[in-house]
Amino acid sequence: MAKQTIAPARSVTGSVSVPGDKSISHRLAILAALAEGPSEIRNYSPAADCASTLECLERLGIPLDAGNARKSSRARTGSRPAPRLVRIRGAGPAGWREPRRTLDAGNSGTTLRLLAGVLAGQPFRCKLTGDASLRSRPMRRVIDPLAEMGARIRSCEGGFAPLEITGTPLRAIEYTMPVASAQVKSSVLLAGLFAAGTTVVIEPVRTRDHTEIALAEFGASVRRAGQRIEIAGGARLQGREILVPGDISSAVFFLAAASILPGSRLVLQSVGMNPTRSAVLDFLVQMGASIRVTELAQNSGELGGDLEVTSTSSTSLRGGKISGPDVARLIDELPMLAAMGPYTEEGIEIRDARELRVKESDRIAVLAESLRRMGARVEEFEDGLRVAGRAEMAGAGLHGAEVDPRGDHRLAMALAVAALGARGETRIGGAECVAVSYPGFYEDLNSVANRS
Repeated sequence: MAKQTIAPARSVTGSVSVPGDKSISHRLAILAALAEGPSEIRNYSPAADCASTLECLERLGIPLDAGNARKSSRARTGSRPAPRLVRIRGAGPAGWREPRRTLDAGNSGTTLRLLAGVLAGQPFRCKLTGDASLRSRPMRRVIDPLAEMGARIRSCEGGFAPLEITGTPLRAIEYTMPVASAQVKSSVLLAGLFAAGTTVVIEPVRTRDHTEIALAEFGASVRRAGQRIEIAGGARLQGREILVPGDISSAVFFLAAASILPGSRLVLQSVGMNPTRSAVLDFLVQMGASIRVTELAQNSGELGGDLEVTSTSSTSLRGGKISGPDVARLIDELPMLAAMGPYTEEGIEIRDARELRVKESDRIAVLAESLRRMGARVEEFEDGLRVAGRAEMAGAGLHGAEVDPRGDHRLAMALAVAALGARGETRIGGAECVAVSYPGFYEDLNSVANRS
């Protein structure tokens, strides 16, 4: 288990190109494999999670050329892969083949849940599994709606992976989601491609819509009216050339670093600005962060632009509370926002976020423990936590410490950023876990940190 030492920094300056969006990369690869003809996906994410999707597609008989993208799951901590070009030759919805081996999704819940939707409608049997962390995450939320469509899925007791799926003809349903989840929505919509009639998903609150955008780009008939999404079965998808924008969930770590360190000026290039993902920018600005969007443009249905963030000695972050529908909109960014708490005046409070307890780790418990080790005052709730701000800490601030993110990539990166403003060095255990989403994170962070 590698350790990464993070030394304090005075400021961060320069520019960073964050990796291609992980959520979009998964979806494009799966749809390209379902399409007829060749597709090219530029700036495909180098994340280990996205490599897992490609490896599963290959085991399903899909011809693809990903260069060294598939090696990302074994990426060395600190290595910075070049932008990826992935070529996939789709054979249509009937072109997938029964795999000879179990499909291994690694740590990727997106891979497992989205593929479950497609495989439910395939004329063969297969088994989907993942690492110990993924096998502990709830799958009943995707099994239930797929079973309602006619899918035959066996799981471990309690609804956990491995999933044994026997493909069968599916029927269209109207499904009202009890919990907001872009992965569950996407799984049902993908299954809807194989169902007779029109499948409808109704969300409690709007979640990221990358699947709907990608489906439309490949030629599916998708309609949205408020929280209601409809997809017609039997669509013939066509191969495409598509550019993946930078991952805003990766960019947030640098936005936070520049916001908490006075004298910073940082430009993040070509970041995805999808309205269902950009709520984090609104929250940071409401806190008092200075963020400017430039070069805004649309490509393949997705908005992208450059982000410039600055802070001065007079910049003051107020803090705030995140609850209700905002939790679903900020779910991936919550660890970083919570870790900013000690650098705000009023602190950060997060409620209605029980979902954080069933991510790659129990993010509420692990984050609370780690921040306390660094000197933060943290109150933990069943559905969230409150991290005290400067006023309650009486100017004490954070100090360096030994922390263990329990193999959770987003916690490791959030703690690394929080450590930039601490007194003394912080050592992050199991630091290589960042390869799950951002293999070159530490190198990029060090490249913009001013420590002299």
